[in-house]
Order: sequence, then C-alpha cells, then structure tokens
Amino acid sequence: MDPATKRTSRASSAFASLLRRVGGGPQHRYSPLGHDGEASEGGGTSESQTQSLLPNGESTDGENLDEESQLQPPKQRGLLYRLVWGDPNKIFVKLIILLLMIPLFSYLAAASLRVLSPHPAPCDTPELGYQCDQKTTHTWGQYSPFFSVPSEISPSVPDGCRLTFAQVLSRHGARFPTAGKAAAISAVLTKIKNSATWYAPDFEFIKNYNYVLGVDQLTVFGEQEMVNSGIKFYQRYASLIRDYTDPESLPFVRASGQERVIDSAANFTTGFYSALLADKNPPASFLPLPREGMLIISEAITANNTMHHGLCRAFEDSTTGDLAQAEFIAANFPPITARLNTHFKGVTLSDTDVLSLMDLCPFDTVAYPPSSLTTSSSVGSKNNKRISPFCTLFTPSDFTVYDYVQSLGKYYGYGPGNSLAATQGVGYVNELLARLTRSPVVDNTTTNSTLDGNETTFPLNRTVYADFSHDNDMMGILTALRVLETLSPMSNTTIPKKYGRTGDDGLEERDLFKVSWQVPFAGRVYFEKMVCDADGDGNIDESEEQEELVRILVNDRVVKLQGCEADEEGRCRLGRFVKSMAFARKGGDWGMCFV
Repeated sequence: MDPATKRTSRASSAFASLLRRVGGGPQHRYSPLGHDGEASEGGGTSESQTQSLLPNGESTDGENLDEESQLQPPKQRGLLYRLVWGDPNKIFVKLIILLLMIPLFSYLAAASLRVLSPHPAPCDTPELGYQCDQKTTHTWGQYSPFFSVPSEISPSVPDGCRLTFAQVLSRHGARFPTAGKAAAISAVLTKIKNSATWYAPDFEFIKNYNYVLGVDQLTVFGEQEMVNSGIKFYQRYASLIRDYTDPESLPFVRASGQERVIDSAANFTTGFYSALLADKNPPASFLPLPREGMLIISEAITANNTMHHGLCRAFEDSTTGDLAQAEFIAANFPPITARLNTHFKGVTLSDTDVLSLMDLCPFDTVAYPPSSLTTSSSVGSKNNKRISPFCTLFTPSDFTVYDYVQSLGKYYGYGPGNSLAATQGVGYVNELLARLTRSPVVDNTTTNSTLDGNETTFPLNRTVYADFSHDNDMMGILTALRVLETLSPMSNTTIPKKYGRTGDDGLEERDLFKVSWQVPFAGRVYFEKMVCDADGDGNIDESEEQEELVRILVNDRVVKLQGCEADEEGRCRLGRFVKSMAFARKGGDWGMCFV
C-alpha cells in the first residue's frame, strides 16, 4: 500500500472517530439502490451470517453434538463417486476429470475474489477525485465530480522549497438540481410517459422511473467529496499546522451563506481534522467542531460578499451566456435529438428536452452515496451503480457536445467571454492580496468593510485559509486572476477537433476552456506561497531567504501566472504578482455595473 493510501486509510478511521464525537454520521442517510430500484438492507450481520463466519464451521447452538447425532452411520457415497474415485484402476479417468475441473475452479476462484474482496477500488479518492468512466463523468461540464486535472508542471512542492502560506477556494460538493433544472427534468419525463406509445428496449426503464431527487441541497456523494477534499488539503499542507492546540495555527474558514455551501465547508473541516487526528493523534477535544469558528457571509441580494455575485446590475442582467448556448444548441443538437426520437413512438422530443435528459445523467448519478460507486462492476453491467441508466442513452461524442455547451455558458456568462465577469472577482482578489501581504484590504467593490476591517472576522496572521463558494463566483475570480487569459476563445457554433481528445497525457486540450477542468463539483483552487533555497545547498537559511514566491493550482493543475515574469514552475515573486493584479487593485470596471 502506497503512503498516500495509508494516510487516507488512517484518516478514514479518524473520521469515524470524529463523527462519533460530533454525535452521528452525515445528515443524509441513503441506502444504495439495487438494480431493481429497492433500497438494500444494511447495518449489521445476520445470525446465519455470524454462524457462517465462525472458525471450522462450528455451531453456536451448543458445544457438543447430541448422542444421537454422534451415532449416525457414515453417509453412503454416490454412484459416480464410487465408480470413478473408488476404483484404483480408473486413474486415467480421474486425471481427465481433474484436467476438466481446473478451468472451472480457476473461474470460481476469480469470481470469489471479485465478490468477496472487502475493499473494491473506489471511484472517488482524496488523491485523484473521481476516476471511473472518465469519458462520461469528466464531460459533464460543471456537473462533473471533482477529478485531478493533468498538469504540465508538477504540482508537488519543488525541491529546495518550503511552503509558508496556503489558501483554498472551493466550490461546494455535488448537489441535487436547482429548482428550475428540476422542473425542466420532471417536465420532459412527464411528457414522455404521458405520450409515448412505444419505447426502444434500452429506453423502457423510463416507464417505471420515478423522479424523486431533491432540490438544491448537497447529496451524500457531495458530502464525501468535501470530506475527501479536507483530507487532501491537510495531507498537502500539514507542514503549515505549527501547533494544533493554537487556534491561530488552524485554518480560518469562511462560507458563503447558502446551505449547501455551509454544509460543504463543515464536511471539508471534518475531513481536515480527521486527517490531523490520524497524523498527530491529539485528544479530539483539542480540535474545534466542524462549524465552530466558521464565518458565514450572507447571500442576501444587497449584501457585500466577495464569494457571491449579485450587486453589479449590468452583469446580473447580462444574457451573453444564454445566447451563446442557444446558438450552439441550434447548430449541434438536432442530430442527437433526431436519433433519440427514433427510440420512441407517440412523442417528439425537442433539443431542450434532450438537454434535460442529459442533465439527468450526472444528477441521477451523484444523488446516491459514493459507497455504491466502485470499480467492482463493469460499465455495461445491469447492476452497475457507477453511472445512471440515463447516461447509457447517449454516446461519448454526445457528451463531448454536452460538455461544450456547458463550458460555453460559463465562458460567456461568467468567464472571459463576458466583459464584466472579471469585475465580479476583484473583491476576492483584493482580499487574497491582503492575506498574501498581511496588509489591510483595499477595495471598493464587493468586500464587506465591516468584516474585512475586523481582526476576528478577517485575520491576517494565519498561514492556512479555506473559503467556500459557487461555480459562477469562482469563474469571476479565476478571470480576475488572469489564469484563463491564455485560453482560446470559444466558438458559438463549432467544436474544435481536439476538444474531448485528451491524449495519453491528458494535455492535448490544455489551451482550451473546459469548465469541468475549472469548477466541477467540489472543484478547488490552491493559492501557495513558498521560500526556496538560494544557494542550492539544500537548506533554507534566514540569511538567504529571498522574496516569497506565489503559485496557483486549479484542481491540481499548476497554472502559469501571467504578467509577472513567471518562472519554469509557473511561480512569480510576491511583489510582481501583486503588481500584475492592477485591474483588481483599481476596482475593475465597477463603475460600468450601474450605467
């Protein structure tokens, strides 16, 4: 077992211990669905199972057999046994039967290993995120579960360097559809069920499918994503936790005020502290509870909140993203829609109906606990719980189209394709600069001066910070940070040939905008500061420490910083990085918000 897996295993045990301290497990308690749609029984071992697990098959009914049982005569062997094995002259027959039985025993042994393996490889891990069925699950746009994105530059801390600061900006974990999305999905399912007179075989399951997903809230899948994220964050930045008994050595946590974001922050901190418990083994009473000390910032429409847009009226009224998606759908969805309509009689689906059915693929998948999502079943298996049956209605090329339309909406709605997108992120960037330089926040856009001017609600003396937000808000922040600056503009009608073709190293698409690479469910951005050995002797002495270097990783991909003379590791000196954020420091185009 590799070191990372061992650390994760210890963290999982500590997580269970921490949950017992908190007073229970996750808020939601789903039972994984069997292939027949019924919840499986769980929780405990039956009496018959317990007896079968006793050594040598001993019975629990008594220590000794009764006298009558002991006096039973030996059981007579069957005719076949006596004919073949009872006659020493039938050696040749015995050998033939043995040879025929070897393949059977080999098959049964392999099947037993698959069935009895206590730890099938999970689809979702703290180290790499979600890795099963990548051609499908990594092409769900912003609805993709987090996965580690390939990086041209190693994400490891460079040799001869020491971290001095770490901050994570994270999207919430996987959730149920929003109210509007849920209504659209329900409407198309109702349309099919009320009108279809015939279903193609692979589509017949829709007749008995009942849409019962929740709305807006974090799913159990999303909870586990955030626990895993907290574990990974601790394992990467444990060196910055100087003294776990000192609250100022622990992460300062902020969450935008929607319930799924707050729950995500709580699950992240649970994972973080479970990993700390596994690593340093302190008394659990030394650590705060998951929500203890968390700063929750209101998302009210008039509230200043750098992790939630809403104040810039011109931006809120923008329809550039919707228009770009509509143009693309009109140009690219008709062939998919036409093919799907051949699988029904009595109903004709529209392009937007098909888009809603495709939405159901990720949402129906992440609605259930990750414990049911392992590599132990094949993609084509009837019992495969890794992806929703709605995913099987579409081809990988269909999902490339789906991924592109989702990316298009984010690019023109909340990213580089919207002239006011970067302005939505400047408030957060100015808070980041204040933390990096340990100086007061200077901003007149979306920052809350009451909170940011108070050492309790915006401390500047920490080395570890964690913020939690939404995908749309993170898009504005990434745009303001200039990390999307080098990506090719997106076409509203045509998909580039290399889009969806990752290649062996996964880097063929590195100059394209893919929203699943930026803000998937549980997506995260790491901001790091480090000092490095100047003379190459392997030691960092105070006398030779140079100006700190800044580095940014987006979902484990090192992004080469722009406008600050980045080195081969993608880093810039702190002073140069601050200067490169001139757009944010001047307030962006905030004045254009109210024209």
